Amino acid sequence: MHAPLPTPPRLLCDLTQSWSSVGGGVGTYLRAKRAHLLANTPHRHLMILPGPEDGIEESNGGRAITAWIRSPQVPFSPHYRLLLRNGAVRSVLERFEPDVIECQDAYNLPWVALAHRKRFPGTALVAGYMTDFPEVYAARPFAKAFGSGVGSAAGRLCYGYCGKLYRQFDAVYALSNAGGGKRLRELGVDPVHILPLGVELAAFGPDRRDPGLRRELGIGDDQPLLIYVGRMDVEKRPDIVVEAFRRLPPELGAKLVLLGQGPIREQVRKLGDPRIVTPGFVADRTALARWLASSDIYVSAMPNETFGVSVIEAQASGLPVIGVAGGAMPERVRPGMGRLGPVGDSTAMAANILEVWRADRPAMGQMARDHVAGEFSWAHSMDVLLSKVVPAALARRNAAVSGSAVALAALPA
Repeated sequence: MHAPLPTPPRLLCDLTQSWSSVGGGVGTYLRAKRAHLLANTPHRHLMILPGPEDGIEESNGGRAITAWIRSPQVPFSPHYRLLLRNGAVRSVLERFEPDVIECQDAYNLPWVALAHRKRFPGTALVAGYMTDFPEVYAARPFAKAFGSGVGSAAGRLCYGYCGKLYRQFDAVYALSNAGGGKRLRELGVDPVHILPLGVELAAFGPDRRDPGLRRELGIGDDQPLLIYVGRMDVEKRPDIVVEAFRRLPPELGAKLVLLGQGPIREQVRKLGDPRIVTPGFVADRTALARWLASSDIYVSAMPNETFGVSVIEAQASGLPVIGVAGGAMPERVRPGMGRLGPVGDSTAMAANILEVWRADRPAMGQMARDHVAGEFSWAHSMDVLLSKVVPAALARRNAAVSGSAVALAALPA
């Protein structure tokens, strides 16, 4: 363990629009962060989040504060909202005056935080690179619509924006080197901390396996049950998972469970394939652990994971993982813990599924769980945040303020 964030108690603020009431990587991280701060530190926690109405909620004697900003829903993603009312955010920041503001977005909200710091120069700013958005939302879709040259140009433009934005923060973290750390350093952001996320090891495990659930699905122990957990949209590429599944030999008797909401879910349901089960989003963590442990193989085609929370939850449940050689996936799925194939190649993914099904899956699953148990606990994640990232931001901010004071004192009267 590293040295804890020094007292006196601080007010730590998280500012994001990547909030969902039913899950998501950022939401999982923020819930774990709040629980850790309240249980293990003297610090207070303010979250500024998009919601259906404006409002302030306080609990734990004022140590836990949630400021809701009325925001419209994101089209086709009803659990997310667009937080665009910068003035309302500024008002909350000026009311509470946090010591540290942490942003998990790269759009308008980081600029709100930077503007707040101009008025309150002692405020330390931390940025989290949670999504590789230049690739996911610019390079790839533009390449698909207009060709690789236009896609590359759009990606370069957005990465240039990232460099300009994040170089202004006091501390920056990525969730993995392959999922953003290396790229940010190439853009001149220095230093870039690596903040691994965590998994609730006590909540996920092979002991959650439920033979009754498999019987409900009509699948025997000698038949593979594949599972995917996440948003059902073009970013996550569940369509490739479905294509790979449908390439498997029918005599294998496999079934596929897709847990999540999104526009692709309806497309999958229209296929009318009785072997594909789409229960929707599972909010209850106990139920999610039961679904994972009752399956045999976890499958994901997402090529730009910055970390992969659902992957490590599957590994904690004792599952080998089939994925793609892109983003942070190679860091999550080490040799012996599953198979990785080319991005967007459903034929290769189907072959990997067959190979893992016929291999020593229990050994793969045990290796995966042992790896997660040693590397990815929330306690370790919060240790890195509170003993490395936040102190680095505070130190740089204090140095900047002291330097400005010295420069002003040196000016002629």
